Amino acid sequence: MAGSDPQPGPRASRAGRDLPAAIAVGLGLFIYVVITLAWWPVGFIVLLVALTSLGTIEVHQALLRIGMRSAILPVVIGNVAIIGGSYAAAALQSVSRVPWHVVLLGTIGGTVLLALIWRMFGGAENYVKDSAASLFIIGYIPLLASFVGLILAEEHGVAKVVAVFVCVVASDVGGYAAGATLGRHAMAPNISPKKTWEGMAGSVALASVLGILLSVYVLHQAWWFGLLLAVVVVITGTAGDLIESLIKRDVGIKDMSSFLPGHGGVMDRLDSTLVAAPAAWLVFVLSGVAW
Repeated sequence: MAGSDPQPGPRASRAGRDLPAAIAVGLGLFIYVVITLAWWPVGFIVLLVALTSLGTIEVHQALLRIGMRSAILPVVIGNVAIIGGSYAAAALQSVSRVPWHVVLLGTIGGTVLLALIWRMFGGAENYVKDSAASLFIIGYIPLLASFVGLILAEEHGVAKVVAVFVCVVASDVGGYAAGATLGRHAMAPNISPKKTWEGMAGSVALASVLGILLSVYVLHQAWWFGLLLAVVVVITGTAGDLIESLIKRDVGIKDMSSFLPGHGGVMDRLDSTLVAAPAAWLVFVLSGVAW
């Protein structure tokens, strides 16, 4: 009606995000993760499989913009099999006697084979390009994400997963705080102009403090282990963020999707964790903490 005040819409932050939606989604995911890690680890894997399946769809849609069409149905099916199967094998290895790495390699190989055969019926045109898209998604998402499940399946796996996640979050928070207040020197201006070396220092500082505390009081390891884990997570997590930025720049998008209201795409939230998880798993293995 003329002269009436406009109806208020969703409140957006200065970055253009729907702040209430972002808070609601973030809080809901946080509560679910805490509950499942504490009392129902399988539920956490269910969430991981669901989010990474959405992530495969996001990357599939992004690659379509540059003429690469993955075999998305076999990839999603394989995502469930790779992550769920490797976790189940690792968690039940003492009972089933089936090595988790056999299941992991088998499901990866089966997914690749299924994707190649699926695309075969589309003809020769763009076969290599489309197959490359499928293999890229398989290696980028389900393979890397499976290491989260492998960490969780080990003795004291919940504490280890929490330590990795806390270091990832600390890296983001420390990097944002230091970069916003002290950032002067760009780290990778052609990839992510807002990332600075000062922000990187903030990431290392905060993640190191929390990593050491978690190592001593939660993992019951030496302080240096927490420092090592934190530094590795920060470096690889930052690389994961830059890798996703490169993908988005190549295909010409800002966010992977709007699957998570107020947050953008699922991959915009998982990018650091995907690359940090296998590196953290390797730290646990080489230090003798995981086995």
